[in-house]
Amino acid sequence: MSLVEQKPPKSARKAKGDGHLRRIEILEAAERIFVAEGYEGATIRKIADEVGVSSTALYMHFRDKDEILHEICLQAMQALLEQNSEIAARPADAVTRLQLMLEAYVAMGLDHPNAYRLVFCSPPSPGDRPTQVATGEIGAQCYARYSGVVREIEAAGRLRDADADTAALVLWTACHGLVAMMISRPNMKWGPAKTLTKLMVEGLLHGLVAG
Repeated sequence: MSLVEQKPPKSARKAKGDGHLRRIEILEAAERIFVAEGYEGATIRKIADEVGVSSTALYMHFRDKDEILHEICLQAMQALLEQNSEIAARPADAVTRLQLMLEAYVAMGLDHPNAYRLVFCSPPSPGDRPTQVATGEIGAQCYARYSGVVREIEAAGRLRDADADTAALVLWTACHGLVAMMISRPNMKWGPAKTLTKLMVEGLLHGLVAG
């Protein structure tokens, strides 16, 4: 028997691979850590360990964790824009499409809580990082798709006591409030998110839309 102390092996590092795939791995790992430990608890070292690369290798893809979070925001907003565009183009009643858009918005916020906080709950930060600019532009497109459906309802004469702009803001603000409360008070007994969202959205639409 050897008397030499056996040191535990170091965690295996992944071989250098495709840059795009590695970038995706980093973003997925970072979002898991952001959700589990919050922004402050997430470090470059933890993210690198989760992916199986060195911190130095991670810095070849992102300069800091702020850039990682901004990239997650961008991807979440891109996915929401694609979803809104697809819903808006469906041959369905405008109220049905509006409900689907609002439900998709809430789901996006709950699925990406840290990205949501950064985009919708934080004061605008100075800076012109490409991802920040792109996220803002995509956010504007998302709102345009959404408010366009509200205008369809107004054009059909179905809005009660409100113009399209006011109705769109009221509905969006209500959904934002639900998301913000659920992600900032995770220990409350909220019940199923889909049930809460459906109840709230249907109640709002019942009050705002005639027929």
